[in-house]
Amino acid sequence: MAQRKILILTNRIPYPLKDGGNLAMDAMVMGYHRAGWQVFLLSMNTSRHHVAHQVLEKLYPELFAFEWVNVDNDIKMVPLLKNFLFSKKPEHLERFTRPEFGLKLKQVMDDFMPDVVQVESIFLSGYLPIIKKHPETVTALRMHNIEYHIWQSLASKMPNFLKRYYFKDLARRIRKFERSAWNKYDLLLPITHKDAHALHKLHFRHDALVVPFGIDVAAVPERNVAERWVGYHIGAMDWIPNREGVLWFITDVWPRIHKVLPKFEFYFAGRDMPESMKKIKKEGVFCMNEVPSAEDFIADKKILIVPLGSGSGIRVKILEAMAAGKIVISTVHGIKGIEAKNGEHYLLANRPEDFVRALKWVSDNRKEAETMAQNGRRLVCSKYDVAKITGEVTARLEAMLVEKHSEL
Repeated sequence: MAQRKILILTNRIPYPLKDGGNLAMDAMVMGYHRAGWQVFLLSMNTSRHHVAHQVLEKLYPELFAFEWVNVDNDIKMVPLLKNFLFSKKPEHLERFTRPEFGLKLKQVMDDFMPDVVQVESIFLSGYLPIIKKHPETVTALRMHNIEYHIWQSLASKMPNFLKRYYFKDLARRIRKFERSAWNKYDLLLPITHKDAHALHKLHFRHDALVVPFGIDVAAVPERNVAERWVGYHIGAMDWIPNREGVLWFITDVWPRIHKVLPKFEFYFAGRDMPESMKKIKKEGVFCMNEVPSAEDFIADKKILIVPLGSGSGIRVKILEAMAAGKIVISTVHGIKGIEAKNGEHYLLANRPEDFVRALKWVSDNRKEAETMAQNGRRLVCSKYDVAKITGEVTARLEAMLVEKHSEL
């Protein structure tokens, strides 16, 4: 059988590998490559997540090809208002639909002739007409989240009336667009069973396969430093759920924790850290800004705290933490999509008093907490191994290609 070819489209460069979205995209790219497929990665190098040319030239040398198009996706007030007043489309879609990217995509489709095109963002669905001109190609959408769920949740928590109104309107637009776009793909790849169930309830008429984020467990560093039983959180702070979750934890939860465990410490880090968060001054709380190495940051810290109040998808940092033998304390939103049991693999905490109770238990029961951490590592090894997951995806795509070619 001829070597299969896949074109992967991303709305940002999967670099640096410091946040969940980039890690999830990179895992799929490298998974296909290790499975023996020819991989062409075509990415937007956006103004909001711009990567320098000299860095880009060194990325992904092992792939068949890696190319990018510079795209200005800054949020600008005039286009945003025009979209709000005169369009029914989500503003995100318009920011990521650019003629220069469309021209490059057309050239790649004609020259590379991929068997499969995998799209890594619903907001790149505006390019489907270009892809569909090649009817022999199987189209797949990687669903990192159900986007409108995120915006509905954010809107419900927005205290400002105008922002709440805008977010509700945006959520409605995304909902309508997203549901329509799903049915234009041959295969959906939701990252969680919960998202797959939502598709089923909405009567999605095509194929879907749950593809969780996979970890190369063998590559997780062994412990080489003594761990301190302190808390940490790391995540991109330009993602609203991360930012709001950490602020809630520091503002509403931390005073109660500090009262019960006055020597306990909490460290947080992430890309695009707001200046206001850098200036937070609370005893025992440390803002580390953007750290050069996520691995080094977490290496000596034992307890991952995930205080997310909204969002869907799967928390890559939780899987990485479990694989590294960390203790995980998370809200229901944070653990969503991971097949873990409260008390066996992690501790569930939704309210401030839950976090206090969980941390007090960990502090008083270190042996049992360590056992729970090791249970979490075994869970990741059994269910989230990247090679196993990639094998399931490629087998499904092979079957779909055979079926599609027999119909042409």
